[in-house]
Amino acid sequence: MTIIQPASAIADPELAALVDRAESLGVPDRRFCAILARVPGHAKALLRAMIVSHAEGGVAHRLKELIRIRLARIAGDPYFAGLRSRRALEEGLDEAAVEAACGDFAADARFSAAEKLALRYADCMYRRPQELDDAFYAELKEHYTEAQIMELGAFIAFHYGMQVFMSTLKA
Repeated sequence: MTIIQPASAIADPELAALVDRAESLGVPDRRFCAILARVPGHAKALLRAMIVSHAEGGVAHRLKELIRIRLARIAGDPYFAGLRSRRALEEGLDEAAVEAACGDFAADARFSAAEKLALRYADCMYRRPQELDDAFYAELKEHYTEAQIMELGAFIAFHYGMQVFMSTLKA
């Protein structure tokens, strides 16, 4: 059982619209949104940020979904690790790619050099941040614009933090 119970109803129309948008995307789902709804002002800000970071921007959504799932597994969060973005599924995401991204992605031919680097970026940010030096960022710049690097970094930090939080709630 979740430590914080989901709100039984969402009366705030703006929050309800954000929950509907999140549900249409598939990540986050209604249960997570209802837990956040215990504090509507924060829920609206967090859901807006989650939706923008996950579903918008210049980095491929499928790649961000693979990173999101990998981070959930690193965080020990089975809840977010089990969710799948509808858009990513429509773009061809399958469980074989998820398993590859969560495993030895560096040796997997299904990923481009840029995708491998982005997955490594996510991994290093939490496991080996000392590797994120000038040379690493120079390598990122060979594949991504500075805006995309900022998008990836913010996405990694935000989603990993939310996943660690959710794992503590036993959702």
